[in-house]
Amino acid sequence: MGHIEWAYGLAKDLLQTALPRRWAHTQAVADRAETLAPILGADTDILITACLLHDIGYAPDLVDTGMHQLDGARYLRDTARADDRLCRLVAYHSCADNEARQRDLFDVLAKEFDQERPDLARALTYCDMTTDPDGRHLDVRDRLAEIHSRYGADHVVSRSITAATPCIVSSVRAVEAALSDVGQAGAG
Repeated sequence: MGHIEWAYGLAKDLLQTALPRRWAHTQAVADRAETLAPILGADTDILITACLLHDIGYAPDLVDTGMHQLDGARYLRDTARADDRLCRLVAYHSCADNEARQRDLFDVLAKEFDQERPDLARALTYCDMTTDPDGRHLDVRDRLAEIHSRYGADHVVSRSITAATPCIVSSVRAVEAALSDVGQAGAG
């Protein structure tokens, strides 16, 4: 069984029944990752795998710190014995260092996990932050507004997203520019 199939099965087991809406989002995020093959090449598979696993930390049985990025990465490292790159991508996905700071977990996150290559981190942010909870594609600004609406202004996630907005938007725009450049090169 390949990494993608393994990740799909694991995420499905953890999310489908307990968090069906999160499962719909996860599948659509992974589908978005497939569209990045023209700019990521061989790294597309690890991105798809990370997209399938990026939100497993929300699974009720995995919640420990309340920071789903850290909880998911710890599960992948300690229980699933996943690849270090995959754990790093999940741990820091969608500019998670901002949420770690809001939760006073930044030192813990940084001690336990290094960051992954910036291009892969941006790609995961792009996939996550252009997909709504029901799996529909949307603009990053609409996704950020949806998160704020769902959590409310005073929630730690909303505060984290506010702090992360420049990182998230620049990541999404960088991936969009790279896709545009590839599209223009292919048309020329």
